[in-house]
Amino acid sequence: MFNPRKEKGMKAKTLNQIEKRIGKIKETLMKIGPMRPGSLSRQYKDPMSKKGPYWQISYTRNMKSRTGYVRQDSVASIHKEIATYKRFRKLTEEWIELSIEASKSRMAVGKKWTSG
Repeated sequence: MFNPRKEKGMKAKTLNQIEKRIGKIKETLMKIGPMRPGSLSRQYKDPMSKKGPYWQISYTRNMKSRTGYVRQDSVASIHKEIATYKRFRKLTEEWIELSIEASKSRMAVGKKWTSG
């Protein structure tokens, strides 16, 4: 048998869990370090004989594709910045999904939206 009180309690618990996860995501984002979009690849001046290797970063920003050279001594830090950016994107996407879910839950239990 359907029990509306029980149904509201389940939604509220889920909402509480969602809000806690959003809080953890915000904390993680506050600690995120240097980042940049893109991908790093090794290129060759002569690809057939694999001579003249160099590193190249490619990314798209504001609908413009860009590429640039990366010095060998910067490769490790660029890899880390790219990984950080990917983590940032993953967290923000999760935050958006959870926010949508939280909004639906609030509407379902009749709570008003509050910021904070």
